[in-house]
Amino acid sequence: MKLPPAGWPRLSVAVFYDDPRAALDWLAKAFGFETRVCVAGPDAAIVHSEMEVGEGVIMVGGTTYPGRKSPRALGGANTQGAQIFVENIDAHYARARAAGATIAHELENKDYGDRGYGALDLEGHLWWFTERIDQAAWDASIADHRVTKSSVA
Repeated sequence: MKLPPAGWPRLSVAVFYDDPRAALDWLAKAFGFETRVCVAGPDAAIVHSEMEVGEGVIMVGGTTYPGRKSPRALGGANTQGAQIFVENIDAHYARARAAGATIAHELENKDYGDRGYGALDLEGHLWWFTERIDQAAWDASIADHRVTKSSVA
């Protein structure tokens, strides 16, 4: 069998919300993610859903299963963050701000060649959005820090 299966990236993430239906709507409005699958149970609660951003897949689930928590239930604590490369970071930032995203890290140029910002969604998950604006600066910033597989083992 070829990995990954057709229509799936090699890596996808799952993010848990107290209100996954509201999260689907908000993530589409604020960040431009697109719902590709939404499965509801007999009580209309979302059982499974998937959103696309470029070639990436984000599964959006509820917190009704044991062990799943939203940052809202953890006093705002985050145990993960996702970084997503976007085109036109300035427009993306304006869209997120207009939709009510809490900007946790203001839009700025980094000395390593990226321009980006960090935003919290409606339940407090941290999302990083980035655009590479200077590949040469990136290459120079990591030239002395590259790690080979053999040097890590």
